[in-house]
Amino acid sequence: VVDAASERLGRPLDLIAESDLNDPKTVTPVEQGGLGMDAQWADDVHHALHVALTRDTRGYYADFEDPGALAKTLTGAFFHDGQFSSFRGRDWGAPVDRKVVPGHRFVAYLQTHDQVGNRAVGDRIHHSLTPGQHAIGAALYLLSAFTPMLFMGEEWAASTPWQFFTDFPDPELGRAISEGRRGEFAAHGWSKDEVPDPQDASTHQASIVQWSEVGVGEHRRMLQWYRRLIALRRSEPALADGDLAKVEVERTPGAGASDGWVVMRRGPFSVVANLDEEPATIDIGREVTAVTAHFGDLRPSRSGAHTVRLGGHSVAIVRS
Repeated sequence: VVDAASERLGRPLDLIAESDLNDPKTVTPVEQGGLGMDAQWADDVHHALHVALTRDTRGYYADFEDPGALAKTLTGAFFHDGQFSSFRGRDWGAPVDRKVVPGHRFVAYLQTHDQVGNRAVGDRIHHSLTPGQHAIGAALYLLSAFTPMLFMGEEWAASTPWQFFTDFPDPELGRAISEGRRGEFAAHGWSKDEVPDPQDASTHQASIVQWSEVGVGEHRRMLQWYRRLIALRRSEPALADGDLAKVEVERTPGAGASDGWVVMRRGPFSVVANLDEEPATIDIGREVTAVTAHFGDLRPSRSGAHTVRLGGHSVAIVRS
């Protein structure tokens, strides 16, 4: 139907699946036995980033505590690619052929209306992160081989939540929604008074982004970082390349309670991120010739070094 409409209108139309089946057939052409979607959401990328940044391993995040989850998803979209999913209680998904399926077929993100709105109080991921951690998450998905998708207000670290709100005129339906929502989260340890009433107009009002924040303080700083990352992706072919077979990711968990670090290599560029709050010297395995951008504390390295010295919760994009 979409293809027919595209032909009739004389312009391309993209059909993107919001699917959690982890099945590459979703984006496989129809003539090759697939569903022929132009792209599909990649929730596993979100889950791996979420756990790496927040350490939240409740519910469907549990499996992503695996130290290899971040590298696996950034290079192949799916973590559950035929292996057991503890949340679903069964084997799930199928592997992506990285040599055949381009990364552009997968939509990656740090947060979405689902992942925020379906939380008890609608808190955004950056509400529980330092600015440096937020900047790391942005760099890893905006400079990935996937098609990146931003959630409104994320790019300036909006202070407002995105809460679940409704406006049902039927009193009985409205009451059922309110009680059901609060009852659902009470089962997860939330007080009913803590969960906003979806039918209360104040819940909607609290979710409206405040545009006055955009040019102020840390909000402005984060917006500048997002603009820098997007400009890099737009201007550097290696960072826009969707070839998943060319993406290399190395994740070192670190010793003890350390969160370690991650390096994502994209052609001559390396995204180097210190996930830990303590400074780290990170060996990227190639000579650093220039620092293209950074957020946080970047410490000088000697000429010709293969290392990047980063402060806690800092990230740099370097060229080799």
